[in-house]
Amino acid sequence: MNRVAIIGAGIGAEHLAGYRALDRFEVTALCDLDLDRAQTACGGTVFCTDDMAAVLADPAIDLVDICLPPHLHFDASVAALQAGKHVICEKPLVRSLAEADRLIAAAGRAGRRVFPVFQYRYGPAFAQLRALIEAGLAGRAYVASLETHWSRDAGYYAVPWRGTWAGESGGAVLGHAIHAHDLLSHVLGPVAEVTALTATRVNAIETEDCAALALRMQSGALATSSVTLGAATDTSRLRLVFEHLTATSGDLPYAPADGAWSFTARDPARQGQVDAVLATLPAPKAGFAGYLEAIADALEGQPGREVTLADGRRSIELVTAVYAAARSGKEVALPLAVGAEFYQGWLPEKTPLAGAGAKAG
Repeated sequence: MNRVAIIGAGIGAEHLAGYRALDRFEVTALCDLDLDRAQTACGGTVFCTDDMAAVLADPAIDLVDICLPPHLHFDASVAALQAGKHVICEKPLVRSLAEADRLIAAAGRAGRRVFPVFQYRYGPAFAQLRALIEAGLAGRAYVASLETHWSRDAGYYAVPWRGTWAGESGGAVLGHAIHAHDLLSHVLGPVAEVTALTATRVNAIETEDCAALALRMQSGALATSSVTLGAATDTSRLRLVFEHLTATSGDLPYAPADGAWSFTARDPARQGQVDAVLATLPAPKAGFAGYLEAIADALEGQPGREVTLADGRRSIELVTAVYAAARSGKEVALPLAVGAEFYQGWLPEKTPLAGAGAKAG
């Protein structure tokens, strides 16, 4: 059984619930600068500490789960790798392609795995869509539309590092719509070109809280992504149109794979085949439980369903291209070369580096 330390008791509390839904891990430590918050998160059932160095030095810990603010992800991940631990790291994985490549090199030197967090992939809807694609009932992808329409007000941004380039490292594109964009690439493959508009229209913050993107996939499929943090309620929607099938999500904001989806054959005569495939599928674990189950399988020699470090790099590459496109007003082609604009990072010039003592949000 893999022994885990969670670093950060904010979103880390949700990770803990995912571990507890399985019998594949033992969470042995929860580390946070706010020990009261850590005790509340675990209900007093896990050893709590504010000493991350001691956690990393513990030889009994196999896996470190990093749930810190974005500006701390790279350094914390590298430190855990150097301590001989496997790493789970919340989104966004890092703050630049340069950091992503340095992290890949660090993982290689350590001989350990890094698993970026994209738990939205796991649940019934995407298992159903994958089964339909594998059964040959979808065909070529034509277009897709994504909506990340959430509500974030001044109370959300009262946490000092949020909404800042130094602390959060980006806005709605980086911290919110990154899940929808991962789902798009997970289903339709890599992005080839992107154009983007971004704006700050909802809150008095540094980073963007609205965006409109147009994407061309390497397959030739086209996609749009509409992003705002000024909606009346939190909703996420996806619509994927294939040659023989249209898949339409419900509007659950944080667990789209759990929502009620429709899978409609373009030829009504084939609807029976679609329904027959769906009727045979068992219900998989969803969200963090499904995500962590895939990691357990990978660590035990059964890889294939886990989120990989390459997936995390690809997500950062798309964010980089979006910011480059938005600021230049031009279409940006992917993949990005090592010398590409913003390879070293997209933070505006003269952005001060945030201190390393920040608490998880």
